[in-house]
Amino acid sequence: MEHITLLLAIVIVTALVFDFTNGFHDTANAMATTISTGALKPKTAVAMSAVLNLVGAFLSVEVAKTISGGIINEDGLKTEVIFAALVGAILWNLLTWLVGLPSSSSHALFGGLIGAAVMSMGWSSVNGGTVVTKVLLPAVAAPIVAGLAAMLATRLTYRISKHTDEKATSKGYRAGQIASAGLVSLAHGTNDAQKTMGIITLALITGGVLAPDADPPLWVIVSAGLAIAMGTYLGGWRIIRTMGKGLTDLAPQQGFAAQTSAATAILASSHIGFSLSTTQVCSGAVMGSGLGRKGGVVRWSTATRMFVAWGLTLPAAGLVGAGAEFLTKQGPWGIGLTAALLVGGSAVIWKLSRRDSVDHTNVTDDAIDSAEEPAGVVTTAIAAVTPPPIGAVAEAGASADIKSTIPAPAPAVADPARPAGATL
Repeated sequence: MEHITLLLAIVIVTALVFDFTNGFHDTANAMATTISTGALKPKTAVAMSAVLNLVGAFLSVEVAKTISGGIINEDGLKTEVIFAALVGAILWNLLTWLVGLPSSSSHALFGGLIGAAVMSMGWSSVNGGTVVTKVLLPAVAAPIVAGLAAMLATRLTYRISKHTDEKATSKGYRAGQIASAGLVSLAHGTNDAQKTMGIITLALITGGVLAPDADPPLWVIVSAGLAIAMGTYLGGWRIIRTMGKGLTDLAPQQGFAAQTSAATAILASSHIGFSLSTTQVCSGAVMGSGLGRKGGVVRWSTATRMFVAWGLTLPAAGLVGAGAEFLTKQGPWGIGLTAALLVGGSAVIWKLSRRDSVDHTNVTDDAIDSAEEPAGVVTTAIAAVTPPPIGAVAEAGASADIKSTIPAPAPAVADPARPAGATL
């Protein structure tokens, strides 16, 4: 610790700030469906998620190794490059939080890091093979795999429970949702908290404090875990509303299927060192569960805006990171100006967010009326071969029986004494 310079200390603090934004930006991944179905109260949900994020941070360091020694060549890398990368990632996180879009904090970090490194040392500083195999391919495959798994799991849950009482089944699945949400939070800690560990470790290596290829020190693991846990407890209520209400309307069965599928994908990727986006995995699982229930509607207008944000994250954060690195290269005044722009931009975004405040008291309010957007072609085609929701068949049969027992109204008999068109 005695070898840490002022610039290195600034980078470590900025990395922990990014970790904090990552926490409240990604709270929705674990708790949006649990909150929207009423399985847990909002504040209880984020508190549980925060604790499990902290626990998950201690379970693995494979993703941290991928970041600290895989994406960027360490030779010639300067500490200010990492600072510039974090500036790009933080500003993109805050901007997408402001508009309530569940974009990828991971890709914001990668984009900022790549953009700053290219501005500093050229394209040769980026390990293209690692970026493709451990960032881009998982980014495409993970939400698709999680979505298909959630869709099939949703179908299976409805098929298994179609002859059971709907109220009892929903109660059981809400309990299952709590367990699966905890698993997602634990998985999120094993993946996303490690990204900040990797960045701090990379900064310590470039500053000469650690040897190349070193594992994150214990104090780095603890500080990163605490930062993401505190951010998670703060609650990214805007994104929770979008994930829980804006994409589709979820029943407890669907929420359980979505969270279980997402947790499985995230834990598997953490084990093999794939630094995927937990946001994309969880969003894909939510959409898959929406498609898995007959009559469920995925709101493709919201999904399309989310897809656009996903596609823009890497290049947008990269451009900001490159611009920040251009300033930091100018010397101490450039670093100071970059820090001032980061603080000023963050303050402006926070001020704008106060105009339409979303918190735990109104997060479950309907953000989008399902009647506003009809089922699209994809939803209609998939829903046509999906089992109906629990109780739908029984309700339809009961309705038909009731109608058959109601006598038809007697035909009206004209009263010759009443003038035509008169009413009683």
